[in-house]
Amino acid sequence: MNDNKQTYLNFDEYIRQGEPEKKERAEAWRVAIGLQAVDGLKTSEYLQETARRNIEGEITIDEARELVKQYYIKKTSHDKGDEDIEEADLVSGNISKLLQTDAFTFSVAGFSAIHRAIFDGVLKHAGRFRDYDISKKEWVLRNDTVLYGRWQDLRMTVEYDLEQERQFDYTALNKDQMIEHLARFVAGLWQIHPFGEGNTRTTAIFTIKYLRSLGFSVNNDMFELHSWYFRNALVRANYRNVQKGINAEPLFLVRFFRNLLLGEKNELKNRYMIINPPEEWKSPTSTPQVPDKYPTSSEQVRDKLHTNNSNIVKLVQVIGELELSVKEMIAMIGLKDRENFLNLYLTPSIKEGFVRLSYPDKPNHPRQKYLLTVKGLALYKELTQ
Repeated sequence: MNDNKQTYLNFDEYIRQGEPEKKERAEAWRVAIGLQAVDGLKTSEYLQETARRNIEGEITIDEARELVKQYYIKKTSHDKGDEDIEEADLVSGNISKLLQTDAFTFSVAGFSAIHRAIFDGVLKHAGRFRDYDISKKEWVLRNDTVLYGRWQDLRMTVEYDLEQERQFDYTALNKDQMIEHLARFVAGLWQIHPFGEGNTRTTAIFTIKYLRSLGFSVNNDMFELHSWYFRNALVRANYRNVQKGINAEPLFLVRFFRNLLLGEKNELKNRYMIINPPEEWKSPTSTPQVPDKYPTSSEQVRDKLHTNNSNIVKLVQVIGELELSVKEMIAMIGLKDRENFLNLYLTPSIKEGFVRLSYPDKPNHPRQKYLLTVKGLALYKELTQ
């Protein structure tokens, strides 16, 4: 088998089949493999076949990761580029496992834990902040570099950014403002670059899991097909050069997030982002490739932030900006049967990302209450306007 030949699983086939478990596993592998492009890496045929077996349910994700690990331990012949392929295979397996689990902690420790989990068995310093300053020549900046955080300030800076985001109030924002804020937050977190290697892949996985915790449905195609664009958009969002008259440009990253979360079709081309591009590489428009105005009526806003399930809509209206117990929600809706409420109202609302638990890690907590996610708040605001 030629491990340098790149083959591709037909993820769409599994997703179209509609089997929830296969679809979830296929989407996790799609992101995991696609993200290797941010560092110019490609996976092997062996990894692709192992991923297929996991998607089919023949082996667990842990068994898949162990098979890949043992494959490289036992491999006797080594060709040029094998180290890069091995990294891509091991990291893909690690990312797939992360995305097949719901566990997520929004903290410095949680951010470091994601880096450690991604690069387990690959980097000796996995999960540890760097103790030196870095710079990187960027193609999109014509070999200039973004100014990354000083190594002495890394933990403090990450803590500050996460705390500011934790306290941020999304309730007064429309969906366009939400996207712009999320893009700024992710760009700022990436610019710190706390790890010696693997910052973009870590930021991407942290972002996916954070967005899921907020109730957003993430379009996994974006990280499979446009991971290199994602990295370059982060670069442009953080690069300023006053002498050359260049300001930080978040527009490219906003376009990525609009496609990611709203299902828009903004054109994403890396050549549009390069500093002082040749004429034939320039974007056909210097203005945002998104509408100036967005629909506001209840019939027009049936997009990914919304739902046609009337029970979910009713529960979102009941909860609003409150935190309510199951008993309180049942009373406010006017029901008597707890089981019907759970099956018809609460469970679908949680599953579709509109409602979250106040104690997510302890579902049976005696003081458990329920509140709207960011996605739920977006719908609530739309309904109350």
